[in-house]
Parts: sequence; structure tokens; C-alpha cells
Amino acid sequence: MNSRRVEHHPVLGTLEKQREVKIYFDGKPFTASEGDTIASALLASGVRTLRHHEDKGTPRGIYCNIGHCFECRVRVNGKNTVRACLTPVENNMQIESGISLSTTSLKGGQL
Repeated sequence: MNSRRVEHHPVLGTLEKQREVKIYFDGKPFTASEGDTIASALLASGVRTLRHHEDKGTPRGIYCNIGHCFECRVRVNGKNTVRACLTPVENNMQIESGISLSTTSLKGGQL
């Protein structure tokens, strides 16, 4: 897939190339740049959906991109509820789409 990364900015000029790292989203490998957040790395790779809404099943992705809304939450290296917009990538990071909870658990039932 072609990168959607900004390499030349109209105000900032040509941006310095960063060291590349490998990340995995739902088992698929992606290339990210050191200093990227999970959200920016996946966005540059064309990934828009990070999880699905727990109740409606609708796709969710980056919304506020400043850590307020929690729409970009994913599982990282086995840890749930990690905000993709605030978390820097690390080499070989394992990222999974946010796990949807059943409607039973949303109403206080058991998982």
C-alpha cells in the first residue's frame, strides 16, 4: 500500500526522514516512523478503523486526536484501553483493534 505520510509540508518544508520501525495491527505488519503515535502510523498506512462500537458495531477511529474522547482505544501488547493517539510506536509492537464487549456485559452481565 502506498504511504499517506506527509513528507513535504507547505509551511515546514521537507520533513526529515525518521528511522523506520515495524508494528503489527491485528497481525498484519506495517512500517512506522520512530516518533509516530500508533494513530498517526496507522493513518499514514491507510488504516482508518481502530475498533468497533461496543453496542452498535459501527467503526471507530481517530476523532479528537488529543486523548479526550477514547475513540481510538486499542489493545497493545496485551494491555487494553490504550489510546492510539497518545501512545508512541515501538519496534515490534503488537496492536489489536479494540475488543468489543457484548451487550450483556454493557448492561452489567458477565463477559
